[in-house]
Amino acid sequence: MNELKKEFVKFLLETKAVRFGEFKLKSGRISPYFINIGEIIDGKNISKLGEFYAKAIIGYNIIDKIDVLFGPSYKGIPIVVSTAIALNNIFGICKRFAFNRKEIKDHGEKGMIIGEIKEGDRVLLLDDVITTGETKEEILRIISSFNAKVCFIIIAVDRLEKGKTDLTAVKEFEIKYGIPVKAIVSIEDIINTALEMRYIKEEDLEKIMKYLKEYGGRQ
Repeated sequence: MNELKKEFVKFLLETKAVRFGEFKLKSGRISPYFINIGEIIDGKNISKLGEFYAKAIIGYNIIDKIDVLFGPSYKGIPIVVSTAIALNNIFGICKRFAFNRKEIKDHGEKGMIIGEIKEGDRVLLLDDVITTGETKEEILRIISSFNAKVCFIIIAVDRLEKGKTDLTAVKEFEIKYGIPVKAIVSIEDIINTALEMRYIKEEDLEKIMKYLKEYGGRQ
């Protein structure tokens, strides 16, 4: 595991963006861990979050293959804004960003999008996780309506869980839409670092390993 991954896991644990316990997911599964970027709620840490995403973008060598960053509302909004700022401040790279509204306005600044998506734009979608992939489908339709295309997706954490087949939800999404999905870290990275930090209880570890044995997907 490289240093960026370790630092990101520590950051997620310290900000409580990763928690261990019992949580019901959108898929209906009861998970022994939960990833919630919405726990990052102050200027210092949202700035750090953007730095991690920006470094991941540079590390995956896709910066020259994208025109605009997009964050799905609501959790994707602070991610995309802080990432655009970090790209500019750390790397001197200025990229446009945009995000969607949940509801269309019929007054003032109308439409579904805040920001700008141009025809032919290559879009990088930034989000926290992919649990089923269904929530991303609507975003793909919105972006496609501008005659633009999502070319890459970066998420914070790959849960490595099955989707509708024995493949992970991320792998299913990649196959279905032909869009590469990159994660800054995986749940395995989180477990390994949490063990090193002695952050995770033995009983929680047992529950996680049992859960992944049942719901873990093939990559």
